[in-house]
Amino acid sequence: MSRTLKALSLLLSYPTEELKAGAGELRTAITEERALKPRTRYALDPLFEAFARDELIDLQGRYVDLFDRTRSLSLHLFEHVHGESRERGQAMIDLRETYLGQGFRMTPEELPDYLPAFLEFASLLPPREAREMLAQPAHVFHALFERLAKRGTPYAAVLQALIELSGGRVDPEALEDLRRQPDPSADDFVAVDAAWEEAPVKFGPETPEPTGFVAKLRAWKRPADRPPAGS
Repeated sequence: MSRTLKALSLLLSYPTEELKAGAGELRTAITEERALKPRTRYALDPLFEAFARDELIDLQGRYVDLFDRTRSLSLHLFEHVHGESRERGQAMIDLRETYLGQGFRMTPEELPDYLPAFLEFASLLPPREAREMLAQPAHVFHALFERLAKRGTPYAAVLQALIELSGGRVDPEALEDLRRQPDPSADDFVAVDAAWEEAPVKFGPETPEPTGFVAKLRAWKRPADRPPAGS
């Protein structure tokens, strides 16, 4: 499972010459480890074929249109949980501390909720712990899979693989909450601009609350602009 998670982490990273050249090795690693069901491995073939066939600039352009220009497809997990609320900052600190507790270090510029980094960390854990880690944002994986599948992009297969590795369990209410969020296409510039508007920042006294990683990933029931209980 470790090699598969590392490969999926790289597949969700910004395309580079190195990634394009090494995509065949990632495919081999996934095939040999057999952590995924055959049909899930086969679903990844179009993405591997795109890396082998397409020019790097085309791969990069599609990646940016999907994951950088479309907020509903953001690869930052807390974007889907907290948006731009200040709770996201504390959640980032907690997640970084979780990483450090296992000896996984990041540079100050790297955001810990970036999905490729999250998967890299999970790849270092024993299989059972890795599955438990993946199960926490499973509703985010499902929502991303549905949105990517709607666009007909082969990247949807990577999220399909993550759903399988997470054990397939998902909180239906959490998923429905994500489904209700706007999902504009990257060429709908007005809708994209509206989706990226920052949530208002509230000032005033606030009582801190526990901000463990699990709690933060599952804090979807409280709107991003509503202060925690006790504030």
